[in-house]
This record gives sequence, C-alpha cells and structure tokens, in this order.
Amino acid sequence: MGLGDLSQISKPGVAARCEHGRMAAHTTNYTSTFIEVAEDCPTDHAQEPPATEAPTIGALHYRMIAEHPFERTSDDVIFSTWALRRGIDPDDGEARDEFFAKGQACLRASPLGKRYGWGVLSDAEGRVSLVPRESAEYALLAADPTLGHTRAMRAKRA
Repeated sequence: MGLGDLSQISKPGVAARCEHGRMAAHTTNYTSTFIEVAEDCPTDHAQEPPATEAPTIGALHYRMIAEHPFERTSDDVIFSTWALRRGIDPDDGEARDEFFAKGQACLRASPLGKRYGWGVLSDAEGRVSLVPRESAEYALLAADPTLGHTRAMRAKRA
C-alpha cells in the first residue's frame, strides 16, 4: 500500500515541548497504522451503526469516515463528533485547541471497532478510512508488516 516503513509509525499521545517551551496539544492520530477489530466484537461482518433521532457516536464516526475516506484525521473525527453533539461549530479552532489541551480517547475506543466490525486504517499523514472485517483488504492489512498494528478496545474486561 505504500504507507511507509516502520520508522514512520506513530502512536497518539502528547508531543514534546514546542520551540517556545509550552506543551504541545494532545493528539489521537496514528500514522501508517491499522486498528483491527476488538477481540470481543460481537459481529463477524461490518455493519453500519443504526440511525437514531439523535446520532450516536458510532453513527457520527461512521458517517464522517465512510463518506470521506482518507480526508480526515482521527483528531478531526473525534473533535467534530464531540462538537456536533454539543452544538459547537466543528470549525471553531479555539474550542478545538481547548478540547485537545487534555488527552482524549482515540479511535481505538470507537464503537466502530468495538461493536460494528470496522477496522480503521491511518495513512502516513494520519488520515483515516474504514475497512470491513470480512473483506480481503482487511485480511491483507492485518498481515501487512509495514503497518503498525493495534486493536480496538475490548468492550468487556478479559
């Protein structure tokens, strides 16, 4: 897939201090990484989260990523979901800075990988796309040694 070598893989967290000595913002972005479906995911095939009157977190994540693959980063999806559920403009840079001033859960915690059977692929720039667990593409990505690999979080403790 040409997503880069292992030296390009990064994990979310806090960046080091910036050039002015202040702490950089937290991030949920992964690069060149495949988030596989949780071990205890109850479905053997990917499903679209059900539509409800008030969109769920899973439905918002699904819509943002499925309708625009490799256009948004995890940070974009996580913040936009939070903002939309609170009636805040997702383009409000000040609110985004405040939101990421503290750590946030990444897409490993999304219902997409925990409940609905979707893998999440992050490219070298951190932009994300969904991959259905029953697909040939999922099997290839899960076996790809050039990608970082992690799993969606389990719904229940082991």
